[in-house]
Amino acid sequence: MKRLAIITSHPIQYNAPLFRLLTARGNIRLKVFYTWGQTKTGLVYDPDFKKEFKWDIPLQDGYEKEFIENISPNPSAGNFKGIDNKDLIERIDAYNPDALLVYGWSFRSHLKAIRYFKGKRKIIFRGDSTLLDEPTGFSIRKTARRIFLKWVYRSIDIALYTGEANKQYFLKHGLSASQLLYAPHAIENERFFDIDAQYETRAKAWRMQLNIADHELVFLFAGKLESKKDPLLLLDAFKEMKEQNTRLIFAGNGALDQELKQRAKDDQHIYFLDFQNQQMMPIVYRLADVFVLPSKGPGETWGLSVNEAMACGKPVIVSDKCGGAADLVQGNGIIFSSGKKEELKRAMFYFVDNPTEREKMSSMSLKRIAEFSISEIAKSIEEIV
Repeated sequence: MKRLAIITSHPIQYNAPLFRLLTARGNIRLKVFYTWGQTKTGLVYDPDFKKEFKWDIPLQDGYEKEFIENISPNPSAGNFKGIDNKDLIERIDAYNPDALLVYGWSFRSHLKAIRYFKGKRKIIFRGDSTLLDEPTGFSIRKTARRIFLKWVYRSIDIALYTGEANKQYFLKHGLSASQLLYAPHAIENERFFDIDAQYETRAKAWRMQLNIADHELVFLFAGKLESKKDPLLLLDAFKEMKEQNTRLIFAGNGALDQELKQRAKDDQHIYFLDFQNQQMMPIVYRLADVFVLPSKGPGETWGLSVNEAMACGKPVIVSDKCGGAADLVQGNGIIFSSGKKEELKRAMFYFVDNPTEREKMSSMSLKRIAEFSISEIAKSIEEIV
C-alpha cells in the first residue's frame, strides 16, 4: 500500500475528519506529523484571546499520528520561526513515505522539509492563499514576494487548490495548470445536518429565551470579532436599517468585542453570545434566518463559517474579499463589495422583503454544499498518491 506523510502544525477541526476518512477508506496508508508538538494535550494558545482553549470534538482519533518536538523558543503557528523541529526529516524518513502532503510552507520546518524532499518524494501542497488582498500596481515588495513564492513553489509537484481564487494564486506563482488538482475547501457537512430536528428544536427554545418571535428575521455573524471580518460594518448597516421585525446576533469574542457592544448601546434588537464550541455551532446557525460574513481582509482566504451555515440550510450574505465567495455563493445568497455599507444594507433588505426567495435560497444552500465535501478532498489525494 502506498504511504503518505502529512505535515501540519496541529490538530484542526476541519482536517481531522479528512484524516479519519482517508484511514477508513483504506486505499492508502497515512501518518500525520504534527509539528507544533506542544499541542499534543489538545490545548491550543490563541494569541487573539490570549488564552488556551480546547475543541469539544475529537481531533486525534481514528488515524496514525506523531507529535514532533518543537524547539522554537516562542512556539506558535503565527510566525515562520514559531515551528522549528530538529528531527522532523529523520522521522519522516523513518516512515518511508511515497509522497508528502504539506499544509503551508510558512514555518521553518515545513519549508525545510519541502526543500529536502524535493525530487526524492512526490510533494503535494495544501494552502488557500489568494490574490484578493494584493495591492494593484507595481511595488518592490510585491515583486520581491512574487519571486520568493515562485522559488518556494518550484519544489512542489502538485497543489490541491480550494477554489477559483486559490487556483489563480497558484498560477500566478509559477505552477502550471497540469500541477493543480481541485480539492474544494470543505467541512464535515454531516455534523451540521439535522436529521432528527433536534438542533432546530433547541434553536427555537434558545430564540424564545432571547425573546425573539417566530416572525422576526434574524441575521447572524459567527466568528472572531476582529478587524479583518469587519463586524463593525454589519453592526452599522443593521442599525441604519431601522427594521422593527429584524434581529442581529454576534456569536464570538475578539478584539472588537467592547467596541461593538458600545456601538450597539443596549439596542434590544442586537444580541451578543460568547464563544461557542463546536458541538453548539449547528444550533447557533439555526438561531438565524440569514448568515452574514462581511470580511474586508486581509487574510480571509476562504471563510469556512459560510460552509457551516450552508450545511445548516442558511442563505448567506458574503463580501467579495472572502476567498470562497465565488465558489460557494451561487443562487443561495448575495455577494457584496467589501466595505460598501449601502450594498450590504441592500442585500439585507432583500431578505427582509423577499421571504419566498429566502426559502428558495435556503434549499439551494443545502444543495450547493453537497459539492463541497471531505470525500472529494480524499479522492483527490488518493488519485495523486
